[in-house]
Amino acid sequence: MIDDENNVPNEQEGEELDNIIVLNDENGNEIEFEFLDLIEYEGEEYVVLLPNDEEDDAGEVVILKLEDTDSEEEESYVSVDDEEVLQNVFDIFKEKFKDEFNFIDE
Repeated sequence: MIDDENNVPNEQEGEELDNIIVLNDENGNEIEFEFLDLIEYEGEEYVVLLPNDEEDDAGEVVILKLEDTDSEEEESYVSVDDEEVLQNVFDIFKEKFKDEFNFIDE
């Protein structure tokens, strides 16, 4: 879990953040995420996302696997069921950003 209360980017009036991506959930609802990083692990690429919704658990990241698509302009993200892979990717992320975020162990 990340305590990013003190790491909220300053958004200039009229300026949009370019690290916000919108994904559709299984019900077709659009959900905004802040893109935090792209992690390479065992030949695969994983994105680390922070839900951009204040109602969600504060600071819990989402890790999705990046999959190739036929289109160069479109990316596909799939959930990861392997807890060991998720933990290893998160550990890499934590080490990389240990000076930028306050991580809270639960």
